Amino acid sequence: MESVAQRLMHNAHFAEIYEHLWRPTFTRLFSLGGRATEDFDRALRAYLARPGERSVLDVACGPGNYTRRIADGLTGDGRCVGLDFSAPMLTRAVRSNNVDRAAFIRGDAHAIPFGDNTFDAVTCLAALYLIPDPLPVVDELVRVAKPGGEIVVFTSVATEVTSLPGVRRIVGMSGFRIFGAHEIVDRLRAAGVVDIEQSITGHGQYVLARKPR
Repeated sequence: MESVAQRLMHNAHFAEIYEHLWRPTFTRLFSLGGRATEDFDRALRAYLARPGERSVLDVACGPGNYTRRIADGLTGDGRCVGLDFSAPMLTRAVRSNNVDRAAFIRGDAHAIPFGDNTFDAVTCLAALYLIPDPLPVVDELVRVAKPGGEIVVFTSVATEVTSLPGVRRIVGMSGFRIFGAHEIVDRLRAAGVVDIEQSITGHGQYVLARKPR
């Protein structure tokens, strides 16, 4: 049975709301009303969009907010590919965020339709918490990254507030997952990545890692 979040992702009207309101609002909420998450998010986007001919895969890209911003900074033959399972989200992405160095394809994050060792960087930003059975997706991010490539995840994390009795269960009914403080890092480590850095800001976590050469 699909969760509320899954049903919304396949709704064309929600795709527009998600692009302009839902996703930006979630980023702000992660910071508990402060600017920490917004500032970290802005710095991360600038880092991912630094000039260069890098290939970047943005997994669960939704309407392509991050995809476009990353693609805008790339140079030469650099390209950012946005992948999502929702047709309405991709329709919105093509309409609103289809810049020169961006491309969008439909695919399942549990079986990313690219070969091993394909991308210089692979991201999953503000989306993993909505994907059913998300931890195998982390393995896929690592698989399609090139040796030496970066894996970047921005997602939820358990805090004192979200660990209160009943909170996770209630939130989970909507299809939103709150990850334990070590779940993502441990899964990446088990997949063999190195140089793992985790930054927790409010209710969110940014995890950067690198695939061994």
